[in-house]
Amino acid sequence: QVQLVESGGGFVQAGGSLRLSCAASGYTFRINAMGWYRQAPGKQRELVASIPRGGRTNYADSVKGRFTISRNNAWNTVYLQMNSLKPEDTAVYYCNVEFVGGLAWGQGTQVTVSS
Repeated sequence: QVQLVESGGGFVQAGGSLRLSCAASGYTFRINAMGWYRQAPGKQRELVASIPRGGRTNYADSVKGRFTISRNNAWNTVYLQMNSLKPEDTAVYYCNVEFVGGLAWGQGTQVTVSS
């Protein structure tokens, strides 16, 4: 199995930046894609960005040009750099990892953007 620990959430004013990190442990040699989802109050969880082991990154239209996903395979870590944050980015952000045999989710980290 794979365990995930997230960090980096917080409170920021509109236009500010935050960087989320997610470190994986366990059967990390089985990890394929890594990504970030978010869930705002009263809304469904949605994909923010994903990055496969060797392919192209994928972003939600709402974050293109503002967010950047990256990963460090040596450290089994995925990052989400969030710039030009907007109040509508406020949500709990979840790290997601696809590995051989299943999916793993982080515990979630709150991101709050004030106007």
